[in-house]
Amino acid sequence: MGGLGAPRASREQSASRMPSVLATCRAALLASLASLMLACGGPDVSGELGSDVAVEEQSQAVTESDALRPGSVKPVALALEVHNGEGKPVRVRAGGTFFINQIDIRAIVQATTDEGLKSLRTDSDFAGLGWAGVRVADQESTGLGAPFTRRRFYRAAAWMDVPSFFTVEPVDQHGRLTGAPVLVNAGSEYTRRTESDDFFVRRFRAIQTATGCATKTDCSGSTAFEEEALVELRNAYDHAKAHTLTFQPNTRALRLRWSLRPFAPYEIPVEQVKNPEYSYGFKLELAALTPPRPNGTYAPGSDITFQLTLRDGAGKRLHPKGVLPPYNEVAPDGTESGLQYYRAFFDATTTYYRRKHRERMLMAQIIGPAQNIQPVRSIVELGAFLDPDIDAQVVATPERDGVFAQFTTFPFANVLFGGAFIDPNLWNQINTDTWTFTVPANAAPGTYLVTAKGRRVYLGEDLPGSTTIEIQVGTPQHTQATLTTGPCNSCHSQGGELSQVLHANDNRAACAGCHAPLEFELEGPIFVRTHFIHSRSNRFDAPLEKCSSCHLTKASIQRTSKAACLSCHKSYPDSHVAQFGPIESMYVGNDRTPFQQCTGACHTQHPGSGL
Repeated sequence: MGGLGAPRASREQSASRMPSVLATCRAALLASLASLMLACGGPDVSGELGSDVAVEEQSQAVTESDALRPGSVKPVALALEVHNGEGKPVRVRAGGTFFINQIDIRAIVQATTDEGLKSLRTDSDFAGLGWAGVRVADQESTGLGAPFTRRRFYRAAAWMDVPSFFTVEPVDQHGRLTGAPVLVNAGSEYTRRTESDDFFVRRFRAIQTATGCATKTDCSGSTAFEEEALVELRNAYDHAKAHTLTFQPNTRALRLRWSLRPFAPYEIPVEQVKNPEYSYGFKLELAALTPPRPNGTYAPGSDITFQLTLRDGAGKRLHPKGVLPPYNEVAPDGTESGLQYYRAFFDATTTYYRRKHRERMLMAQIIGPAQNIQPVRSIVELGAFLDPDIDAQVVATPERDGVFAQFTTFPFANVLFGGAFIDPNLWNQINTDTWTFTVPANAAPGTYLVTAKGRRVYLGEDLPGSTTIEIQVGTPQHTQATLTTGPCNSCHSQGGELSQVLHANDNRAACAGCHAPLEFELEGPIFVRTHFIHSRSNRFDAPLEKCSSCHLTKASIQRTSKAACLSCHKSYPDSHVAQFGPIESMYVGNDRTPFQQCTGACHTQHPGSGL
């Protein structure tokens, strides 16, 4: 694991030299920012708030928001987006109180030759930032055949690593402040998040995407190179949620000012909606429509039909009963009610590196029995997604994988992917909110978990959601999973809990059914994604080689495979290259049997594992 970056000790020394924006100095910093706004041409605060309102009182208002007082409305998580310098208009509930939960900033340029990030660095919204030190950290190619798409992921530019913060200023149509600004601290690349950061997730990077490549490694014939820079901040910590802003009737925009470019703020237009039809919040409900036997169990071999219902936070339906709208009425921007479908056809996502939170897949799974739950390592072929006769994909079988798992997407995969690659008219058909899972005849008795997950984007709020129900198969005796990793809440806390990040699912036993390796997305398994994300994060507060930080037993690190090793490590010995092939995927090594277990005579321990 030593080859994954600078030694942690030196990182911590560097971090200790970096200034941090702590909660104790937030009010004073806001007072200074108010002066800076005036110097930068910002309006006099007193023009809207009254001449007797001091800057110090405004700063106090940020930390003592009316929205947090007893009997008041709970503040809403607000998501902000900027594309090539232009703020994406946001619609919100009129007079609402919000905290900043998500900031997405993207700059993009097109080039016809492979010159790395040259155009981005000289002719984009990010051109004025410090690019010294930028380097390629990872590379990945996608595609099941030529032409391929290659992505190079860049890190270590000065602007990506140094501490920075944002101020969000509510303003009227003339640019005058209508309330106190809110400050959010983005932290730096090498600081512990819980000490000063306002967001659990902080990812600053740049990407070059080459299309039309002849092979996974040869893009010499390509003439299309997209260069982009990304800022991704999301999942506000609890202390950051206390810093709120309330929209006044004359608020028409939010001015987003970044400390790395304080004289060039972004403007995000705001439309306030009075008496919106739906409430904020997101709830998913699952029900088994097929009744169990008198003893409350289902027999092995049963077809069990389920129904999914999506509701707002007040319980109002987001769709008619029995019906989900056509794909073309939902993607890419969602419905008026906030319903979302998979949208990576329009905005490609990449695990860890690019906008995975914007993928917004709506799907459900079954996995069990609970006592046998383990990672799924069998690859699901693309054909299973395109077969018009298959509405739910079997991803694991008891005889092959030691556990049964099946999932379905909404719309069904043969509509979702079939409409993209076979028949576009499939995206115009009305979909259903019911489906059937078939428990195999040789299903082991026990408790089976059925989970649904999705995302709702409504009036400025971008929320994940999930729910899990249990059914009994073959026996009324409840069984449970024995997990070999944890406790995740050592780091995932204070606003970064699993119940709030990712799919908002804190039942880790109910993950493996969806997270199977797919032919077109081999990094699906949880162990691959977890290794990859934590090994790439310079903010994971533990030595990377210390497996015991997450693994609970020695046996749990001994089921080794190329995917398990190379989702952390970036290389292996030349002898392995000769025997097992070169590393072609930053996630799993290569696509020739990446999940097959390495011989039991090798890799029985990990240096520094603590196990």
